[in-house]
Amino acid sequence: MEILSLLGMLAAGWFWIDSFRARDAGIRAARAACAADDLQLLDDTVALGSLRPARDDEGRLRLRRIYHFEYSDTGDNRRNGHVTLLGSELLMLHLPRAPASGLPPASTSGEPADRSWPRLPS
Repeated sequence: MEILSLLGMLAAGWFWIDSFRARDAGIRAARAACAADDLQLLDDTVALGSLRPARDDEGRLRLRRIYHFEYSDTGDNRRNGHVTLLGSELLMLHLPRAPASGLPPASTSGEPADRSWPRLPS
């Protein structure tokens, strides 16, 4: 019985540490995406929205996590985005754009407002 308790505590400790690593990877990805497009990551954090087992490209069982976050493009609004991770590896980052207003995009730095997204580090 003691061995089972010890194994349970070790598994819970591993899960806790793995969750912190994955959350940190989600925050880094959200920050990088917001910084690349001159957006403001609100609350400077992500929140776990979904957790489920999934298989990676090599067939290994890993945890698939979806983290939600909020960002602002004007400073006066909140928009929702999400980051999908498999383990602590970035699978997808969804950062929806605001609906078109009919006005040309503005840029305060003299650069074109439409810039391509940089590739995020794995």
